[in-house]
Amino acid sequence: MSISPRTARSVRLLGVVSASAALVLGVAGNAMACTIADFSAKAECDAKGKGVISVTDVDPLGVTAEVTVYLENNGADERLVGTQTIEDSTAKGVTVTFSEDWKPNAEYRIHVKAEGYVDEDIKPNLTTPSEACKKNSDKPPASETPKSPTKPSTPADTGKDTGNDTPSDSESTTPAPSGNGNVPSPEGDSNLAETGADSNTPVIAGIAAAFVAVGAGSIYFGMRRRGASSR
Repeated sequence: MSISPRTARSVRLLGVVSASAALVLGVAGNAMACTIADFSAKAECDAKGKGVISVTDVDPLGVTAEVTVYLENNGADERLVGTQTIEDSTAKGVTVTFSEDWKPNAEYRIHVKAEGYVDEDIKPNLTTPSEACKKNSDKPPASETPKSPTKPSTPADTGKDTGNDTPSDSESTTPAPSGNGNVPSPEGDSNLAETGADSNTPVIAGIAAAFVAVGAGSIYFGMRRRGASSR
């Protein structure tokens, strides 16, 4: 059975339309698939001034991806920083952070693995900024400011007996007894008072003796004169 020219044209037109639809769907599917281009990384500082490495996934399909970060040294892995998993990513982006006290101009390799979609590194490798983070904890809080050492107390401050003969403050400041009391004066002063060496008593006694002698002499001569006149 022969096919008419009209039928042949219809078949060819249907084939072209089908191929075009398949091509459009293929391109759209590839555009929405999870790729390494959906991932980006950067080195930054957090609110406390500590270094972190952030990796962001903008895959709209939400494919689960495993992110691993390595510190590089001369093109080789020097140290594993850590591994984290990104789930349910969106077109707006989901970010995971790695705590890392990175040095200026250091190089890090970030590897992404999403089963069936991606298994490669983010290119190029991440290079940190030329200036390190400034930590806010360099100065201790005011409540933790070191206090000046307390001066140790002396025996005079504590008032405790240290075994020395030195009298305490209360004993040394006790007022001396008044001179009008019955307390005898010091030994030196009492000897001077008893002997009269520190007073005018010898002078007065001498003058009195002189007066007595003069009086006695006057009486004696007066009696002799009377006796002579009576003869």
